[in-house]
Amino acid sequence: MTFRELVVAYFQYPAIIAYLLLAAVSIGVFAAYPAPVAPTVVAVAVASLIYPLAWYVLHRWVLHSRWMWKHKLLAPTWKRIHYDHHQDPNHLEVLFGALYTTLPTIALFVIPIGYAIGLPWGQEAAIGAAAAAFATGLLTTAFYEFVHCIQHLAYKPRNKLLAEMKKRHMAHHFHDEDGNFGITSFFWDKLFGTFYDRARGDRPNKSPTVFNLGYTDEVAKQYPYVAQLSGGVATGHPRQRGRD
Repeated sequence: MTFRELVVAYFQYPAIIAYLLLAAVSIGVFAAYPAPVAPTVVAVAVASLIYPLAWYVLHRWVLHSRWMWKHKLLAPTWKRIHYDHHQDPNHLEVLFGALYTTLPTIALFVIPIGYAIGLPWGQEAAIGAAAAAFATGLLTTAFYEFVHCIQHLAYKPRNKLLAEMKKRHMAHHFHDEDGNFGITSFFWDKLFGTFYDRARGDRPNKSPTVFNLGYTDEVAKQYPYVAQLSGGVATGHPRQRGRD
């Protein structure tokens, strides 16, 4: 796959179009309720800096949790937003997060922060700073998803930094899912002790649950909701399933 083909594929996803359109709307709200330079810059900076931590927390303790599959109401969401993605990391239909989960999460993390930053300058500034923070969160998400696209599609990045990101993320999907939770930054992995390097021998053995996230046949007997939606529990490498 060429870089041009990657970009074309990326912009064909409705989620990406939605992020960009909502970012444009947020910028329009900012234009209608402009905040001074200081709270705007601070709101944008904080929204940008908090995103990697928010992603790490959600990815590690929510998406890789072992409690969502236990609840009938939560199991379909967990299946859609992460189990299916790990079952087949190259399945493009579930590469991007579902809007009904990503948009509320982005809004919850950044809008209150932006509003609080702008409030000392007045109500209008608070609305403007909140809009600037939300636009930043949406654009940051779009950037994350572009990098995520690079990591999962058949594209070999020439840039060393992008190649390194792809190597770490592919290890998360194909070697050991209990680490390398970052997408564009692995600072929080290093801080919390979940960063690893296969080449260095940090984790020599492959995780037996790398493709099912711990949702095994035994678990499915007690909590069958995901299995019922998936038509059973698939095991092994996605490209080797169904072979004799």
